[in-house]
Amino acid sequence: MAPGAADSPTSSSPRIALLLPALNEEQALVQLLDELPRGLFARVVVVDNGSTDGTAEVARRRGAEVVREPERGYGRACLAGLAALEGDVDIVVFMDADGSDVPAEAERLLAPILAGEADLVIGSRALGTAEPGSLRWAQRWGNGLAVELIRLLYAHRYTDLGPFRALRWASLEQLEMRDPNFGWTAEMQVKALQRGLRVREVPVSYRVRLGRSKISGTVKGTAQAGAKILWTILRLRLPHRS
Repeated sequence: MAPGAADSPTSSSPRIALLLPALNEEQALVQLLDELPRGLFARVVVVDNGSTDGTAEVARRRGAEVVREPERGYGRACLAGLAALEGDVDIVVFMDADGSDVPAEAERLLAPILAGEADLVIGSRALGTAEPGSLRWAQRWGNGLAVELIRLLYAHRYTDLGPFRALRWASLEQLEMRDPNFGWTAEMQVKALQRGLRVREVPVSYRVRLGRSKISGTVKGTAQAGAKILWTILRLRLPHRS
């Protein structure tokens, strides 16, 4: 049984899954999976997104389910993980596999959903505490620009596009997620507004990731991600786009 997996969830308890897209995160997964809160998750799924290290082996040794998606892309990894969960859970928590998020804080994201107050909860690094060096200047600037564009186009003030988030399965089905890569988080947050979901943000901590970032760690990756995020926000505003 995976660390953090529920020992014996009752029929009245919502089944919660943790989905971890992972690309060469062997080092980080050792720590992250050991930190998961016991009994919180009915399923822990690591999506190996074309890793060339021991990501899949580490995940299996620590009891997580492993789904392979060889074609790289954050959105593709998320979609592959969701396909594996189809019809089996009530709530999905998305978390990066690089050790930057604090697993115990998943309960902060789940609380508004379990209380019947929200459908989608975003973990906001802007509202929380980020370790020095955990958020590069380009990430801060890009996030600020993206959330300001959402405010102008959709009249809702987000503070972050943080990947640490929780969502009801029934609400997820309404969103019809499609983006295969960098636009995934923006697509979810914009579509949540368009579909009338109840959205909350809660403060979360953010740590220096273990290993080198595949996106913010390179100029090319940062530029590509930023352009795709902004295009996604604009594209979804156009008529007949979803």
